[in-house]
Order: sequence, then C-alpha cells, then structure tokens
Amino acid sequence: MKKFLKTAGVVFASCVLFSACGKKGGELNVYSIIHDEETAALCSLFTEQTGIKVNYLRATTGELVNRVIAEKDDPKADVLLGGGSAYHIQASEAGALDVYVPKIAEKLPDYAKSSDGTWTGFCVLSLGIGINEKRFAEKFPGVEHPKNWDELANPLFKGEIVMTNPASSSTAYLFLQNQLQRLGWEQGWAYLEKLSQLAGQFPDSGSAPPKLIGTGEYALGVAYLHALVKYRSQGFDIVAVSPPQTAGDVDCISVLKNSKNPEAARKFVDFILGKDAQELMTSIDFTVPVNSEAKVIDGATRIEDVDLIDYDREKAAAQKKEVLAAWSKILK
Repeated sequence: MKKFLKTAGVVFASCVLFSACGKKGGELNVYSIIHDEETAALCSLFTEQTGIKVNYLRATTGELVNRVIAEKDDPKADVLLGGGSAYHIQASEAGALDVYVPKIAEKLPDYAKSSDGTWTGFCVLSLGIGINEKRFAEKFPGVEHPKNWDELANPLFKGEIVMTNPASSSTAYLFLQNQLQRLGWEQGWAYLEKLSQLAGQFPDSGSAPPKLIGTGEYALGVAYLHALVKYRSQGFDIVAVSPPQTAGDVDCISVLKNSKNPEAARKFVDFILGKDAQELMTSIDFTVPVNSEAKVIDGATRIEDVDLIDYDREKAAAQKKEVLAAWSKILK
C-alpha cells in the first residue's frame, strides 16, 4: 500500500508501512532517481528489515540534483539514491553531501567509490544501442543493424532515433561524455551535432527510450544496456547492442549534509550495498551489482563483456555546465 504525504512542501510516496516502524527506527526521506518499481521494492525491504519507515520522491536526475543543491542548508530528504557519479560529484562540490564511508567500501572496486567519501556506487551501468527489430526491418529493408556508435549516426536513420535530454538525464549526459572522451573534443562535438539532427525525440527520463523502442514508436535509441535487456526479457521486440568504446559508470548513493535522520540514512546506504538489496535490484532491473557476493540475474550484461573507454568522471563533472551549454546551442 502506498500513502502520499507532504513533508515540508515536498510530496513523498511512502513505502509499505509496518507496525514496528514508529517503535524501531523512525523515518527516512529519500530522493530517488532510479525507477519507481525498484525504489518501492528496495524501500519496502529496508522497512521490513529495520522497521524504519521510508518516504521517497522519484524524479529525474537533473531535477533532484538541483533540488539537493538548492536545499543543502535545510534538506528535505536524507539520501540521494541513483544518478551517475558526475552528478554526485557536482552535489559534493556544492557542499550538499555528507561524508560516509560504509564498511563494505573496502571490498568494492575503486570505480565504485569516491575519493572524498561522499558517494558510493551500488550498481554498474553501461550504454548501448536499442533496436526495434520489426520497425527497423520495415523502415530500412536490407540495412544492417548499427554495430557501433559511428554507424548509429547514419543519415538514413533521420527521425528514427530516440535519446534522452542531457539537461535532465544522467543517461544522456554519460552518452555526451562517451563521445567527447572517445573521439576528443572537436570530433566528439562534430559527431554529436550530426546525431542530434537525426533524433526524433529527446524525452527527459532515461527510462523513456527503452519503452519507446520496445513499443515500436522508434526504430533506434540510446539507453543503458540493462534497461534494454529488461524490456527484451518482458517480451518487447528489442535487440540490445553493446558498441565498442562505450562508457561505463555507477549508479550512486549519497547521504545529504544536514540530514534530519543521519543514522537512518547511513543504515540505508549499508542496506543498498548489502547482498539482499543488490540481488533484489538486479532481479528487477538486470543491473550488475558492485557487491561481489550478490548473484547477478541471468541475462544481465556483465561489465567484463563490455568494451569500455577509460572514462574520466572527474572531467565529466568539471565540464558539465560547459557541455550542457554547448549541447543547448546545437539544438537551437
């Protein structure tokens, strides 16, 4: 059962409530960038295990990161759940994140934790190309599926590509940085300008392209591989391509500075990185856990099977304003 309540002017969705909540551990408010289904399942399991009631607000990466920064002196939430590392670095540099290094961090790979202790990655992300096989065959008879990023920018595909808006989506911003770091600044922008003219839509949410490809509204799109695989497992007509020289990152979790419920927030970070939550997440979303003790669901794309660039997340964070400003000029 979900309840809706207003907390300091912000509407949160409340996960399943248990009778022990009030007695055992108080309350936690979460800003969530991951999908609603996964957020609700994780929060409910946390409440079941700890007795702490969880309220959450689900929105896009850009919206919630901007909210976290704006509210840094009086935060309305305790935890930021989800979003790529560049966005958590942005929030950290704005002074909006607290330092918390969970015990499990020493067992995690270096790419899954920050140097200053303000964020920790909880699942591995990599980009891919999604193809609706039926629509592609109808629109482009005899044409081979694109196998890499350069082949995606074929002028033949004009109007049949969907990708998210980088101003609001961490998926799309990772894609911009993928091309800039893969090709270099000038050639990267030449590629992005070319591709932008071929896209038919730029929705705000990273979850939109897999749906639009799966339902046959577009033949092609850019999305996280795990999202494409998830929709394929549900029977949608999607081919998921892992292009060479792609970018990989982690979905991150952070405790907000000046949190009203810091102890509950730290417990939630520990929980998200624990085996139970990691396996729940991969079972729903086909993500790859960072916790090596967690089993990966069959069908998930393992990070060792992806040809990754040496992604510089610090550069991605430092260039964010400049890159988004340049992107907005392209679309005018």
